[in-house]
Amino acid sequence: MQIRIIHDEIRQTVKQFFITHWGSSEMVVSTGVYHCDQLEGFYVMDEEEIIGLVTYRIKQQEVEIISLDCIYEGKGIGSALLNRVEEVAKTHQLQKVSLITTNDNLHAIRFYQKRGYRVTEIRLDAVKRARLIKPTIPLFSTDQIAIQDEWLLEKSLN
Repeated sequence: MQIRIIHDEIRQTVKQFFITHWGSSEMVVSTGVYHCDQLEGFYVMDEEEIIGLVTYRIKQQEVEIISLDCIYEGKGIGSALLNRVEEVAKTHQLQKVSLITTNDNLHAIRFYQKRGYRVTEIRLDAVKRARLIKPTIPLFSTDQIAIQDEWLLEKSLN
């Protein structure tokens, strides 16, 4: 598996990845509105398509992961991408890596906790506020959990 840095020549492909899998490359969370195809990050391709992708931003003393997506689970792609972001944080001598997910995303919460991330804050009704900016955010997950709150997870790199 070859992990590559997102660069200008691949940004249109990254944008299409987000449109195909999320309907838009725009991510709205309590820390801001992001166009994921314009962020720093890493990707993994198979023959012709992106099969794993992580985007992030550096802020103050941490790296904030904005998105992490893998087409195939259980192959180590997500873990490898996450490790690369943690390496970026360490290279910049930053103290932690953080991310936001929603209360319904139990699979992601489990994934991050297995890798040393801890839930440090729950932002009640944050998704309701995000829908004011991006009304296409669904009300319910595919397994009918109401999507309402943001969960902040962090990993200390000390």
